[in-house]
Amino acid sequence: MQRSSEFVSLRRRWRGFIFTMSAVFLGWFLVYVLLSDFAHGVVDTRLGSTNFTVGLLLGLLQFVSTFLIATLYVRFANRNLDDDAEALRLRVEEKL
Repeated sequence: MQRSSEFVSLRRRWRGFIFTMSAVFLGWFLVYVLLSDFAHGVVDTRLGSTNFTVGLLLGLLQFVSTFLIATLYVRFANRNLDDDAEALRLRVEEKL
């Protein structure tokens, strides 16, 4: 089954999404870490007259981006993976 063209195509689509999103998230996280370590003036900047800083905002956006990526993955899987994966599962189960 692993060598079938259907499985190879499914795996290629899945990897394309996963590797792309992983690279985007790791890049975004690296920017956050580097700013926190080397750009104290930027991350310590207060937003308005509150105690809310750019660093805190960026940290909270890390959580938002995580949930966004999870939502994008569910949408991607529903549209591009699930039907083909289900068809492959049925083919495998028929042969058992």
